[in-house]
Amino acid sequence: MRHKKSTPNRSFRVADQIQRDLAELVRELKDPRIGMLTISGVDVTPDYAHAKVRFTLLVGSPEDTAEALNEAAGFLRNGLFKRLQIHTVPTLHFHFDRSTERAAEMNVLITRANSTRALDDAAAAADETRED
Repeated sequence: MRHKKSTPNRSFRVADQIQRDLAELVRELKDPRIGMLTISGVDVTPDYAHAKVRFTLLVGSPEDTAEALNEAAGFLRNGLFKRLQIHTVPTLHFHFDRSTERAAEMNVLITRANSTRALDDAAAAADETRED
């Protein structure tokens, strides 16, 4: 008896293809609530029933964009049916990806900490100069 070998990378390939196809399909949406977005990642459940689609925004409201995308999920899924060569096209769930926002906040904190340290170092050097 032979066992069907599943390909471990298959779900990654499917998620990657969904990400690329959605990037094109989203451009066709005419909903004004959808801002300038990038599909930043797709996670597909092992049974391919659901896909968590993460997006980032350059311009627009995260809440409005997520609402509009989730309302258009059926239309987008139908578009994927026509493009993907798989039996089950997952139900799409759109979520705003805050990782780039968090990265920007961390950069501000790091810059602030470094500038404070530079001021402290300059003050310490000035104190040493006065003591000499």
